[in-house]
Amino acid sequence: MGLENRREEGPDVYQPAEDSALLAEAVRDRLTTAELVLEVGTGSGFVAERISDETNARVIASDLNPHAVRQARGGGVETVRADLVAPFRDETFDAVVFNPPYLPTDPDNEWDDWMERALSGGETGRAVIDPFLETVGRVLAPDGVVYLLVSSLTGVDEVVERAGDEGFSAVAVADESFPFETLTVLELLR
Repeated sequence: MGLENRREEGPDVYQPAEDSALLAEAVRDRLTTAELVLEVGTGSGFVAERISDETNARVIASDLNPHAVRQARGGGVETVRADLVAPFRDETFDAVVFNPPYLPTDPDNEWDDWMERALSGGETGRAVIDPFLETVGRVLAPDGVVYLLVSSLTGVDEVVERAGDEGFSAVAVADESFPFETLTVLELLR
């Protein structure tokens, strides 16, 4: 399903954009034997739908935003309302996919709504990435893989270093440059 074919939804859910397409394509191209995939922060469900439609994997999606959960479910995605990986069992997923909120945001300019939460990565852009990296290893199967989208605005090297602190090796498997940032999909392995 292309970006242009998505149904119009309300302003409370992150809708697919270039980052969504880059992540979905990178995962689709690299996912070979994964049977059970978790997409954290699914938003509209676009990435989960693409992975499910274009691979043999069963995809479970999660999001903290109840509006996103409703929209993704409406698109046929198996979705759970969750904060990162909190409710999931240990060593369950062959792959975990995440397009986190990564835009650095001045705390004085933040506003409290669901779209802000979907975009704002705090002052460094890593306010959600760091807790994700701390907890994702718990739900990952022993030979599992994580696909994490990161922006140059967030500091790719800093994210790679933090992933290393959590026991992951990281390699960039896809990237796309824009006038204001470069998006990179990192593959994390233990």
